[in-house]
Amino acid sequence: MASDPQIVTVPGDTRLQNLKNRPSSPLAKLPIIRELRIAVGWQRGMLITGLAITAVFVLLALFAPVIAPYGFAQSTDAAGHAFPTQAAPSSAHIWGTTVGGFDVFSRTVWGARTAIIAIIVAVILSLFLGVLLGLVSGYFGGWIDRVLVVIADAIYSFPSLLLAILMAIMISGGQSSLAGGILASGISITVVYIPQYFRTIRAEVIRIKESAYVESAKVVGASTWRIMTKHLLKNSTRTLPVILTLNSSEAILTLAGLGFLGFGIEPTSAAEWGYDLNRAVADVTAGIWWTSIFPGVAIVLIVLGITLVGESLNDLADPRLRARKSAGEVIGSIEDTSVDPSEKAGPDNEATEEVFALHRSIPVADEPGADSGAASGANEVEGGQHE
Repeated sequence: MASDPQIVTVPGDTRLQNLKNRPSSPLAKLPIIRELRIAVGWQRGMLITGLAITAVFVLLALFAPVIAPYGFAQSTDAAGHAFPTQAAPSSAHIWGTTVGGFDVFSRTVWGARTAIIAIIVAVILSLFLGVLLGLVSGYFGGWIDRVLVVIADAIYSFPSLLLAILMAIMISGGQSSLAGGILASGISITVVYIPQYFRTIRAEVIRIKESAYVESAKVVGASTWRIMTKHLLKNSTRTLPVILTLNSSEAILTLAGLGFLGFGIEPTSAAEWGYDLNRAVADVTAGIWWTSIFPGVAIVLIVLGITLVGESLNDLADPRLRARKSAGEVIGSIEDTSVDPSEKAGPDNEATEEVFALHRSIPVADEPGADSGAASGANEVEGGQHE
């Protein structure tokens, strides 16, 4: 690199010489890991915090049988003695007991599993249907597009919680089992949030289908299914992680709302935070705080964690931030790629500015008159010094 006569370097600055292309691993292309690599400042802090909170609840859901000392519907100990009702936190029940004699800590831990299952069901159903309809509508257009757009706008006006109540009554008659309660919440979120996926994918497909590579695929005889799945789907789903996180938090709130209103999951079928809050309403007026505070905090924390991830991904979807971070990694500082023309050089890019200044002052040898111009400039300097 130093032997190339066209490249000017500053003595002692070896950052450009040491710059190497590092091969990216397959894991670096995964959605969350890719955003972690390009995130800076508050976006990085929000993303890491949200991922940490969400990871805690995922671990609670996976290892609930190990972490929880009792079952979610257990009201007696190993000797057959019934748990005291509304007991204060103690060594036997670290977060106390409910009015039904259930251990609050165990119910809260088991509730994480119910919440994660509800998120998975709701997101998978709405994602599959919304993406499929968006692809079809955006690619074919015409009367199919108009009909689907009208239906999507009509569905989008329905309140999700009201629709969830109707689904709970239709599916399980208002007495929800674990499958019935989660299915009611999942279907309500699916129906309400299909328009979001539909609109996002449809807009991207309409923009991308006029690209040169799509036209080339049509010319070479690629089938419609291959064009939709290979070319359009792959390039139109980059913003879906943002909608996924927002829908996940909405699924938690909808499931909790169902339980609080009495249309959720029965306590003997699964632990659900909304039901526990409903049973703890009377306890608050009596000064019994532990039956409501822990399920409520669990709902707030899991929604907060998922929302932080979603907001961070939304900010990182800005291509300008991604470009500045990528260019900043070349020299080692984000200051080197500032888009503000009035910003002065910082300590990390003074060497780079000196390189550019020297490069601008050296004439190009191939240009006509370059040598004569340099000589005349030198003569003028000499003349000025003699005068």
